[in-house]
Amino acid sequence: MSNKIITIGREYGSGGKYIGELVAGKLGIPFYDKEIMEKIAEQTGFVNEFIERLAEYAPSKNIFSYAFVGRNSAGESMEDYIQNVQRKIILDLAAKGPCVFVGRSADYILRGKADTLNVFICGDAEAKKERICKFHSTTPEEAAKLMRDTDKKRSINYKYYTGETWGNIKNYTMVLNSTQIGVEKCADIIAQVYMSKS
Repeated sequence: MSNKIITIGREYGSGGKYIGELVAGKLGIPFYDKEIMEKIAEQTGFVNEFIERLAEYAPSKNIFSYAFVGRNSAGESMEDYIQNVQRKIILDLAAKGPCVFVGRSADYILRGKADTLNVFICGDAEAKKERICKFHSTTPEEAAKLMRDTDKKRSINYKYYTGETWGNIKNYTMVLNSTQIGVEKCADIIAQVYMSKS
């Protein structure tokens, strides 16, 4: 098996995005996270802030919130529309060559592809809170709430659009704890596994 694509799912505050950037840099391949939102914006005309809310997060912390979103005559909600555009962009980018995707259900969208290495990054709660406080200038209490709310909305969005459980280890090639291993070492491990299977 060769690994052409890397997908990285991550808990909020675990450093997953940074790890993805490091991996892409080590391997000399493109990195996609916010760039996907920019491509969605180009195709839809929506602003990035609006897209960010709909592309990876549930409307609220309850899966039933999807029952109350507005829908067109075909039954498609704005969330559905954004998800469909995002899915097409991810498939198109993956078809162009090796790259790293962070979040956006890329592991599910690219499921069944033998050349995909799926990684999930987790971390210890206190370390994640410290990271959030450092990069977002929040209090520990605010960081804890932001961490819970963000992961909950990601989890619900993932469940609604994939039918799978976000963070389920069975859906990933490997799960790494960035607190215990360190973000740089996590990136080294992912790059080494990628190269060993290429």
